[in-house]
Order: sequence, then structure tokens, then C-alpha cells
Amino acid sequence: MSDTHLFLSDPWIEAARALRSEYDDRLPEPPVGAKMNVVVTDIPHRDDLDGHIDTTAGELIIEQGHLDGAELLIKVDYDTALAAFVTQDQEAVMRAFFSGKIYVEGDASKLLAVQAPQVDPVAIEMYERLAAFTET
Repeated sequence: MSDTHLFLSDPWIEAARALRSEYDDRLPEPPVGAKMNVVVTDIPHRDDLDGHIDTTAGELIIEQGHLDGAELLIKVDYDTALAAFVTQDQEAVMRAFFSGKIYVEGDASKLLAVQAPQVDPVAIEMYERLAAFTET
């Protein structure tokens, strides 16, 4: 994937989905099972994005649309979503959490477990490739 795409644009979502499917059989199980609905706000190039992450189905990347019966609702701004889902900048995520930039309705401990730093070499490789095609 040599092209870059704006973070959370439709082409980026498609590229992230394709990348994730390349790694399906090599990634470790998510640390905790959770169904989370996500709303990303303040996206410079589109309206707010409604998405979800379902770690019970092995999803580690935002998919579009909300899930019925989600255990969490997370509202986060664009920059914080970028830090959480692409650059894996845990310090920025924690600052955002404690400054109120991340709104969580439901069990926040599951969110923190899912956002644990990736230490598996295959997961690190996948996130490095994700970052390489992500334009902000």
C-alpha cells in the first residue's frame, strides 16, 4: 500500500480493513472481549463518524456503523482517535482521558484494557503499516 489516505476517510477505512484482514490469522487475541460503539468528532474532512469496535469478533480497527447491544459508547475527537488507533500514543490517550476529551458511557476498564500498548511484534508491524498510509 504505497498510497496515503486521510485518517478516517472512506479510502482509509477500506485500506485499514484490508490491512487488518492480512493479519487476521497472525494477531494475538484481543486482551479483553468488548463491543464498543465509537463516535469520532471534529473530523476536518467529513461529518462525525459513527463506528464500532468488536473485540469479541477480533476487530481492533474501527468499523463503520454502531452495534446493537454495545457495552460501551465512546466519544472522542479526531486527534485523540488518531493517537489511539494509529500512532498508539498511550500518553496522549491518557492525557485526553483525564482532560475529558474522551467521553465513556459504560465500563471504562474494558476500554483501558483494549487500549493497552501493543507489544506483540506482529501487531506492532500492522500498526506501523497502518501509520505509513495514514495522512492527517
